[in-house]
Amino acid sequence: MEVLRVSAKSIPKSVAGAIAAVVRDQGKVEVQAVGAGAVNQAIKAIAIARGFVAPNGIDLVAIPGFSEIEIGGEERTAIKILVDRR
Repeated sequence: MEVLRVSAKSIPKSVAGAIAAVVRDQGKVEVQAVGAGAVNQAIKAIAIARGFVAPNGIDLVAIPGFSEIEIGGEERTAIKILVDRR
């Protein structure tokens, strides 16, 4: 499964396009974000992506969870959001 990492500086519309493309191609995608700003951008992107794929009859669901990732040699807790078709 493809993993998209979102930062606080990510542009939600661009991330939404990536989410929509991966979901159309592979059926699901994992979005990872570390920090409140990054999670905010990720959620906005998922909401926008729902609008992108809705005309194709695809309804997206988002399942949040936690994930341990390594950034700069340091272990961090990330929010992971599995975006899947309903």
